[in-house]
Amino acid sequence: MGSIEARDFGTTQGGEHFSLYLLENDRGMSAGITDLGGCIVSLGVPDKNGATIDVELGYDDAAGYAVNKPNLGAPIGRYANRIGGASFVLDGQRYELERNDHEVNNLHSGSARWRLRRWDVLEAERDERGSHIRLHLSSPDGDQGFPGACETTLTYELTNDGALAITYEVLPSACTIVNMTNHSYFNLNGYTSGTVAGHVAQIDAEAVTAVDENLIPTGKLVAVDGTPFDLREPKALGLGLASGDPAIEAAGGYDHNYALRPGTPQPSDEGFVGALRHVARVRGDKTGIVMDVATDLPGMQLYTGNHVGGEHGKGGSVTIDHGAFCLETQFFPDAVNHPEFAQPVFGPEKPYRSRTIYSFSTEE
Repeated sequence: MGSIEARDFGTTQGGEHFSLYLLENDRGMSAGITDLGGCIVSLGVPDKNGATIDVELGYDDAAGYAVNKPNLGAPIGRYANRIGGASFVLDGQRYELERNDHEVNNLHSGSARWRLRRWDVLEAERDERGSHIRLHLSSPDGDQGFPGACETTLTYELTNDGALAITYEVLPSACTIVNMTNHSYFNLNGYTSGTVAGHVAQIDAEAVTAVDENLIPTGKLVAVDGTPFDLREPKALGLGLASGDPAIEAAGGYDHNYALRPGTPQPSDEGFVGALRHVARVRGDKTGIVMDVATDLPGMQLYTGNHVGGEHGKGGSVTIDHGAFCLETQFFPDAVNHPEFAQPVFGPEKPYRSRTIYSFSTEE
């Protein structure tokens, strides 16, 4: 019990020093968090034989995270995923954003990303429930092109029942859009174990958002019935990757938003963006490690690391395409430009508060 000590995480190319904080629980799990970007650096989970497996892609030190082009382990803000045409209208005013995706759209809020900034550590403690860290970032009015200043608090909690819970709290000074997620790349067989084609996935969604050639939603939902996107029953990801489906081929793999089945609100959901419910399960075929996902958000992007090959990561590893998967809980991509979607609009009287929980267990 008590404070978690900061560990040296090295310096960036510009000479700025950063720290690493190691969360631990009573089940032999650990999670490394850095104040550079608030990124998850490592996630140690016991496998079916009791060996600890690091299931998180990442880098060895601050120098890696100061670049981090694939957003490994990164919280994404102020707006995750894509905004079509890199612009939106709010309260009658049009806002223009950086066109950093195909020189047409905005992706993950542009190049001035929150993952490249120092997050202030408010608290890092071990207690009777496990351990947690709370980080804070101030985003000024006009940051990344968005209206309103935002005070953001990010909490990671590693609980003794085997969960890594992430809570996002954003208090804007004016009406703005907020859509945060975490861009962790998971390989439940271990981050150096090869592709995730053998991972078995299940997602509680009956539809995905239809997209154009640049992965911008058209506004329509497409039923998953009879397609490789139907993961309502457990299926190996490799079946979809090898299916020849035009949408999967165009993206180089899965990179699509699932319209999650809504939950039933409970008293504990008050003040959050929606009802917390179980939405997905993935099992590593070699380790038996199972990851269950719960969230209060309406959507979740399944991304199979289609274009991340060649990154020099932890322990001398080199990443490969399809060597990990992401389950990015979110409002739908480009939702602000589609009034038929749930709207990610928040302000002083309506702060953004959201939870996503990754729970780990094993199966034979």
